[in-house]
Amino acid sequence: MKTNILKIHPNDNVLVALADLQPGQTVQWAGFEYLIAEAIPAKHKLATQAFEPGDGITMYGVLVGKAKGRIPAGGLLTTFNVQHATNTYAQAAKQVSWPAPAVDRWQERTFMGYHRADGTVGTANYWLVIPLVFCENRNIQVLEEALVNDLGYNRRHTYQRQTQELIGMMQAGKTVEEILQADLQSALAEEVKPRLFPNVDGVKFLAHDGGCGGTRQDAQALCGLLAGYIMHPNVAGATVLSLGCQNAQVAILQEEIQKRDPQFAKPLVVLEQQKIGTEESLISQALRQTFAGLMLANTNVRRPAPLRKLTLGLECGGSDGFSGISANPAVGYTSDLLVALGGTVILAEFPELCGVEQELCDRCVNTETATRFTGLMQAYSRRAQAVGSGFDMNPSPGNIRDGLITDAMKSAGAAKKGGTSPVVAVLDYPEPVTKPGLNLLCTPGNDVESTTAEVGSGATLVLFTTGLGTPTGNPIAPVVKLSSNTALARRMPDIIDINTGTIIDGDETIQQAGERILDYIIQVASGEQEVSAVRHGQDDFIPWKRGVSL
Repeated sequence: MKTNILKIHPNDNVLVALADLQPGQTVQWAGFEYLIAEAIPAKHKLATQAFEPGDGITMYGVLVGKAKGRIPAGGLLTTFNVQHATNTYAQAAKQVSWPAPAVDRWQERTFMGYHRADGTVGTANYWLVIPLVFCENRNIQVLEEALVNDLGYNRRHTYQRQTQELIGMMQAGKTVEEILQADLQSALAEEVKPRLFPNVDGVKFLAHDGGCGGTRQDAQALCGLLAGYIMHPNVAGATVLSLGCQNAQVAILQEEIQKRDPQFAKPLVVLEQQKIGTEESLISQALRQTFAGLMLANTNVRRPAPLRKLTLGLECGGSDGFSGISANPAVGYTSDLLVALGGTVILAEFPELCGVEQELCDRCVNTETATRFTGLMQAYSRRAQAVGSGFDMNPSPGNIRDGLITDAMKSAGAAKKGGTSPVVAVLDYPEPVTKPGLNLLCTPGNDVESTTAEVGSGATLVLFTTGLGTPTGNPIAPVVKLSSNTALARRMPDIIDINTGTIIDGDETIQQAGERILDYIIQVASGEQEVSAVRHGQDDFIPWKRGVSL
């Protein structure tokens, strides 16, 4: 039976409103009745007891805040009466005993992927064009203009005819009011030529603003990230443009590639403008060699691969008060299924693991892994505090408006994406994943920086949960967008791929949703299902400069 409230953990002293609750209304949970003291919007939290200043507030079974003032039983929790608080944690690991979910149904399943020489399998087949420094961004743009349309990779919609309509209305003497009320024609997809290389999913251009002018550590990290993209299973080869005098030198990039794979064998074109001379000479060489690389990349075709070859990145953005009870735990169950099948999962966004550190430490396979996790968390927290910030400043205005009023409350729900499996490794940005199972990767909570990092570490597709609606994508890895509530899925169907609001609606369990997600990503990995972010050409790419980004 559908209910209008939810208690997430038996030890919690708050309830989640699944629907708007009115003052004087009585709600019931597990044999207890609660009188609503004031209006409680859906997704927000109400007190199950009277809180005095300093009293701890528990959700998901962990401390997520403390009362700043008196809160009556049945009262609304807000940023005015609750402040961020978490329990302390220690760098210890317990004996990990994990009851893995049953995976008989998927044991013999395969996906159709691109097999690489290093044994990895991609879910797509791209060629990359990469600048080593922002000075080359214009040349990257010139190459994009020269290649994309004629090769059949133009995916953009055009609103040009709407502009033409508006010009016509103005010339016809229409008023400002008439123009504002005009019903314009729908946008059209630009005419796309057939792909010249049918087995190549696209040519992607990773423009960025780094490579020089920052610290040498930033340049090293950028080269590590770019090496991760060049070596990525979804990438057939790459063209790299270097100016020549920047911090991010070609030698550093080659060193980072060798660290990851001494037997690196992909086609790699490296061109240095200051050695070649004119722009025309540079672009002509880049076009010839890139075209030849595409001819080679087109010889690779999809072949069956076991599901253990998949690597999932886990991300959330534009989270709401339902994210931690629908989309995130559903993704967590999908994560557990894939781990049980021998696959790999990456949980990132360290500022959004604040408050659940002890649980994750206890899930680490050994003390060394737990120690590395706590060390990275503490160092990150100190860097934030050194500039007058802190993890408590992580929730965005949208998060707060929709019920996530402290970072610990947001984090406890965000961590559910990682399921329940043991933590096999902890990685610092931009390290690659090398072990199957659940990996923790140190990244910011910023959606694009974190997604960029997860893919750089090896995620061949990303599950991205959202409660408010976020169009984030990635140049080379499909980003599957999952809504936490049905209203969002209906309001923004152009960016949402999967609706897990069915859990809130009472139509599906977390386990059923997790299984549905796994079936869907097998189709995506096989090239049978195109996700919204790919369809819209949402190619977001932002390297992390290791400054404080929450």
